[in-house]
Amino acid sequence: MSLDRRALLKTAACGAGGAWLSGCERAATEINRRFFGEGVPARLDVADAPEIDPDFHLLSRAAFGPWPGDLQRLKSMGREAWLEEQLNPSSISDTACDLRAERFESLYFSAGDAYEFRKPVLREEITRHSLLRAIYSRRQLFEVMVEFWTDHLNIDLEKGDCVYLKPEDDREVARKHALGNFRDLIRASATSPAMLVYLDGVSNKVRKDTDDRPNENYARELLELHTLGVHGGYTQQDVLEAARCLSGWTFDRKRFLALDAGRSFFKPAWHDNGEKRLLGQVIPAGGGAADLDRLVDIVCAHPGTARFIAEKLCRRFVSLEPPGALVQSVAAEFSRARGDIPSLLRVIFRSQEFMDARGRLLKRPFKFMVSALRALAADTRAEKAILEPLQRMGHGLFQYPTPDGYPDDELPWMGTLMWRWNFALALAGGRQPGVRVGRAPLEKALSRGKTKPALETWFAHFTGRAPTSAERTALEVFPGDLPQMAGLILASPAFQRC
Repeated sequence: MSLDRRALLKTAACGAGGAWLSGCERAATEINRRFFGEGVPARLDVADAPEIDPDFHLLSRAAFGPWPGDLQRLKSMGREAWLEEQLNPSSISDTACDLRAERFESLYFSAGDAYEFRKPVLREEITRHSLLRAIYSRRQLFEVMVEFWTDHLNIDLEKGDCVYLKPEDDREVARKHALGNFRDLIRASATSPAMLVYLDGVSNKVRKDTDDRPNENYARELLELHTLGVHGGYTQQDVLEAARCLSGWTFDRKRFLALDAGRSFFKPAWHDNGEKRLLGQVIPAGGGAADLDRLVDIVCAHPGTARFIAEKLCRRFVSLEPPGALVQSVAAEFSRARGDIPSLLRVIFRSQEFMDARGRLLKRPFKFMVSALRALAADTRAEKAILEPLQRMGHGLFQYPTPDGYPDDELPWMGTLMWRWNFALALAGGRQPGVRVGRAPLEKALSRGKTKPALETWFAHFTGRAPTSAERTALEVFPGDLPQMAGLILASPAFQRC
């Protein structure tokens, strides 16, 4: 559907300067609602069986929760067709989200050129961009996998120059390969300027006639966190040999050669060019820069990597204690498909183990916030006011201080539940700064010809199932107080788990 000329011109004016910003963002919101269906359908059906609806379950795990209308669309097209569509994100038009999220200039600069920006601008823009993409993108599984790989290859913005380098890493590593091939993902990360700085690869040098020793920081995390896992069967000698393979790769923002400005590069004089023995395989002497590719090939093809990545994916999407048979199936597919990420996700989301795990995972704060905003069809620009509650919940984006990334385990998140409850009540009550929630369209769509939607309808809309008798009794304390009731549902264990 084409936009009218005035709407397009109004949106185009957003690039004219900061004074236009708020008006342009409001214009983008209006265009999204009028032309791209980013609102609430006229009628909403809910899944109100005693158990969580299977389609709702898929949207809760393979997406950041359903936007109003997503459940009907999935049921209309079928789970298999929906999954295949999501696994091919380029086939999905995401214009509405692009209008919201593509206005952050710093995200499109190379690692070297990003030094032109101030640190607070870089922090704000990459964080806002990630939150907006998660809320509004129709490529939901893609965004879920971007979050997964961002944790898997964690980089803290606060170390060294990482704040200048992470935008390119986000673009060229996590986003470029989120639904691609695992080997390509690891290869891209290994030479990412942000990763070279974060894990000290920039100083990994073995020069002749010096006392230099390989810097093992990145090599250790490559084996322990990124590929084989701590129980993957590697030794300390393997860590040293991997570090030797990686020696010579570095980044220098002051290097202004035409072809290499702002990029990582290989410095032959810093490389240990001798023979290496890694995980039982010999890497011949004289390989130079190609030693890195040989290293990546070896670790990505190792059976330990297949099992480690399979288990980590199953923990994220199925259960914190995933069934061994499913992990084995996913690991076998990893080896068969040579790390093709969509192939692994097909095994997981088609499995009975996935369907049997409904309502068992605690949402991490980011997913909790995004799923609540999506359920209410909220309008936000992802500014400071909405980022602060996420910070208080302990899930500030790109801020985890250690290389293992934010945890999937429940215990680390239990100490911030009060902040979740406060956010849920404020959001549903229209008191959360930085967000607009239009309850009237949602109430009308859920009423389905009745005066007002019943308590059970609201509960099913948010959770994918009917309330238990105990849940119904607790919510009936607030008859007619929709904001209070909706806030309590969002704060309840039924919504906080998926």
